Amino acid sequence: MTLPPDLSFSSSSNYAPKVCKLHKSIYGLKQASRQWYSKLSSTLIFMGYTQSTADHSLFIKSSKSHFTALLVYVDDIILAGDDKAEIDFIKAQLHKSFKIKDLGNLRYFLGLEVARSSKGILLNQRKYTLEVLEDVGFLAAKPSSTPFSPSSKLHNDFGSPYNDESTYRCLIGRLLYLTTTRPDISYAVQQLSQFVSKPLDIHYQAATRVLRYLKGSPGRGLFYSSSTSLKLSAFADSDWASCPTSRKSITGFCVFLGFSLISWKSKKQSTISRSFSEAEYRALASLTCEIQWLSYLFNVFKIAFHSPASVFCDNKSAIHLPHNPTFHERTKHIEIDCHVVLEKIQSGLIHLLPISSTSQLADAFTKPLHSTSFNSFVSKLGLCDVHSPT
Repeated sequence: MTLPPDLSFSSSSNYAPKVCKLHKSIYGLKQASRQWYSKLSSTLIFMGYTQSTADHSLFIKSSKSHFTALLVYVDDIILAGDDKAEIDFIKAQLHKSFKIKDLGNLRYFLGLEVARSSKGILLNQRKYTLEVLEDVGFLAAKPSSTPFSPSSKLHNDFGSPYNDESTYRCLIGRLLYLTTTRPDISYAVQQLSQFVSKPLDIHYQAATRVLRYLKGSPGRGLFYSSSTSLKLSAFADSDWASCPTSRKSITGFCVFLGFSLISWKSKKQSTISRSFSEAEYRALASLTCEIQWLSYLFNVFKIAFHSPASVFCDNKSAIHLPHNPTFHERTKHIEIDCHVVLEKIQSGLIHLLPISSTSQLADAFTKPLHSTSFNSFVSKLGLCDVHSPT
């Protein structure tokens, strides 16, 4: 820093040994996040809250008749519960300790818009989507019926380099955040995110198709019904050796609570599968771990499931294999995944069931679909739009 023009700081004055002490806010320091989280969590625990082991950003306080949950993201907090007195108390204590600002009923949180009624809750990111389209200049673009072309195969060595790599990376990062409420673009964004280190022109053109798809329905979001049943059902699928560069498979799964979608994933597998059954089994193992984590999370909310989660798979060998305790030479390389699924079947966490490929909801998380199949897939996921089309 530059010293202020004052005689007291000159070398000829009696204050020569003195220095300027810079008072810096903790907000910009590297340790700020750790220190803030430590202070906030210790304060909440002192007030009687318990930190969840399933999600360390979740704090709960429960009794025989009341339940209160507090969810933290840095310095933004969601508070919910059935005890009005406890909610007023914790808000007063937080305001006394940190000078908080009460924004009232939850309507907007980190780009998520929340619409509530007696029928349920709708989550969407309409404002965020329109901001993305405006920044890229696609507000007046012609809408697309699907986010990814079924005939498109993206490579990392065919095409000319894109001239603005930082713009591409920023766009993919914003699209990744949109998948929080838009599972319909999960596969497309998963494909595009593989090329952020060295994007090509064809990759940016594929990204613009996602933008044109979002232009057609920026207000589409997830609806969570207030009358849904407490029954977990899940779908797992894979696309064997679909990556043209590495020949790795794609894992896709989705989990429903009643008819409400609560979890989904589209991700390229970390290793190469030597058979279609192996690729399916890796997808089943990933889904099984997700259901196990969800069971831990529901236990925190005092929700108990009296029946195993129904897991649907369209591969017969993947269904029969976990019920066979004998592993031979051809299945030794996938023995770990088999044991994971077998253990959870025997413990009563999941129940593996067959399903036809045409009814497999996880299909759109592993491969691009034509508009007819894709629209059917979107409707079954429970996505809806309460806003007028643009």
